[in-house]
Amino acid sequence: MKKVTLYTDGACSGNPGPGGWGAVLLYGTAKKELSGGARETTNNRMEITAVIEGLKALKEPCEVEIYSDSAYTVNAFREGWVNGWERSDWKKADKKPVLNADLWRELLALTHIHRVTFHKVKGHADNELNNRCDALARGAIPAED
Repeated sequence: MKKVTLYTDGACSGNPGPGGWGAVLLYGTAKKELSGGARETTNNRMEITAVIEGLKALKEPCEVEIYSDSAYTVNAFREGWVNGWERSDWKKADKKPVLNADLWRELLALTHIHRVTFHKVKGHADNELNNRCDALARGAIPAED
């Protein structure tokens, strides 16, 4: 199974507001940068979307080390929240619907294709690849009309 490293970040101008996401995929010496945006979104949606789009770019099942500065995204998997949400039909402990359930479902399905490990990195620090993802995400934020 190929080993891939995926760095991701999301950004929003206002929350909610226009947002962008960025991802950097590394495989051996190859590097691929991805980004996109949405006119009306939230920072959390962009953080999750960055991971989804990075995983969707892979052409075959891979072992993926995912690096994100989003505690929300990383902890959903490392702390098992997403599995609990799925078991409770996408409801939180207070019986309210899980926010971004559409994206969590898609991401969860992708984690069944690939063998993923999530790592939390400090945002806006000295991590070159996290900073690159931040620049890609900010650059993808749609201009307001």
